[in-house]
Amino acid sequence: MRPADLNRLTVQESADRYVELIRAKTLTGALSPATAEVYARDVATFVRLAGEGKVLDDLTGEDVDAILLAFARKPDGRRAEPGAGLQSASSQSRFRRSVSALFKHATLTGWVQINPMALATVTAKERGGLRPERRALTREQAQGLIGAARDLSGHRGDGGGRGGAQGDAQGDAGAVPVDGAAGAERGRRRDQRTELRDALIVLLLSTMGPRVSELVRANVEDFYTNDGVRYWRIFGKGGKTRDVPLPGDVARVLEAYLLERGRADAPEKALLLSWRGRRLARGDVQAVIDRVQRRVDPDRRRSVTPHGLRHTTATHLLADAVDMDAVRRVLGHSDLATLGRYRDELPGELEVAMRAHPLLRGPSGGR
Repeated sequence: MRPADLNRLTVQESADRYVELIRAKTLTGALSPATAEVYARDVATFVRLAGEGKVLDDLTGEDVDAILLAFARKPDGRRAEPGAGLQSASSQSRFRRSVSALFKHATLTGWVQINPMALATVTAKERGGLRPERRALTREQAQGLIGAARDLSGHRGDGGGRGGAQGDAQGDAGAVPVDGAAGAERGRRRDQRTELRDALIVLLLSTMGPRVSELVRANVEDFYTNDGVRYWRIFGKGGKTRDVPLPGDVARVLEAYLLERGRADAPEKALLLSWRGRRLARGDVQAVIDRVQRRVDPDRRRSVTPHGLRHTTATHLLADAVDMDAVRRVLGHSDLATLGRYRDELPGELEVAMRAHPLLRGPSGGR
């Protein structure tokens, strides 16, 4: 039966009201700011695909199917190169959950008579286990990126190294062009150079695998020393925290960056700052990775997202027989089963595993 108070809002109007509501929930702690922004981005995509002027109540199950399929065919915007691939199964599932939450709210508030999600037939099957298309970098690719970051952090006294920073791509627009970056970098003031920061970002992502939201939310006070070991207290999803020790090389780059940051007398508590002194935005992190990647030998270079570096951390720690529970704690997961989503197949790893089979070793541990 049609509700007497049905409010025939357009798709854009209903989306605006819903996004305002979910952002308000961050004030009470019901949602984290990062989760609310994911919902907001998905709802904005839904508006573009559905048509902002359409009445929400007029959308049918077939319309929702068409929207879900259109999203699935969208290129993955996190990759800059052409033909980088369409949306993953997990991204499709996340988008469907976001749209479903919108319609659930719309049903309760009288924006729609019938929830069209109940009539939708398109689903995205989550892939478990090993991924046929790897996100993780190979060992050579990862070492090339880490080597470039080390070089970047170790050439501070020569007038800017080999052209590390070009300004932040989004939050600090004023970036210099890619071509001629080395000359432009030498021409910048010392307080505008960001080589150490860029190196630290890549090293933290490559060796510790934090979520990009955890990285940009990090504050200086989150890093502490205990018994001579540097730790990062990471504030993760659901209000959970984890204390993860930094590898020695990463700790040394952190110390150098904090020393330089202290000389700049930066009042902002955020760990990662733009050269203008503002907290770095999520979108700026990809630009930093791409900038460091340009220093890697082309034979060892492959574009990668921050999330791809999270996969890289998990894959290589597990491939090196690091305890699964330790890897789970590094990544901040509550369930070991979740590691399967971050575990990518490496070339030749099965052959290596069989050559070093534990049951074929002698009593003394040898083969």
